[in-house]
Amino acid sequence: MNTKDITSREDIQSLIEDFYENVKLDDTLGIIFNQIIPINWDHHIPLIVDFWETILLDNPLYKNNAMEKHFDINKIYLLKKEHFDAWLALFYSSIDKNFYGPVAELAKKRAASIAGIMQFKMHIINNEIKKYE
Repeated sequence: MNTKDITSREDIQSLIEDFYENVKLDDTLGIIFNQIIPINWDHHIPLIVDFWETILLDNPLYKNNAMEKHFDINKIYLLKKEHFDAWLALFYSSIDKNFYGPVAELAKKRAASIAGIMQFKMHIINNEIKKYE
């Protein structure tokens, strides 16, 4: 069992790199990142590290609107419950494999909250889209 908690930007970088390596291979999420929205990983990874450093270590680096980016993706490829479930499972797995402690647990709580809010909002939007099809 890992006994190291998330304490630095380097820890978050390691977590995010591990997470996205798994995302790329995932049957549910891989298509989004590999085909639907090809990602420039050299640009994306530091932004996501900024995001998580902002919410886990209280270092306000992230200035973008994460929700807006996902709304844009949803316009191209509908994001559904299974996408958020897969995202959360992979994120938890990366945390559990690499970290243990209060900040690691906070990361899980924040991830669950983010996934829940995004899933709820996408569900509303997607149901509105279906009304007009």
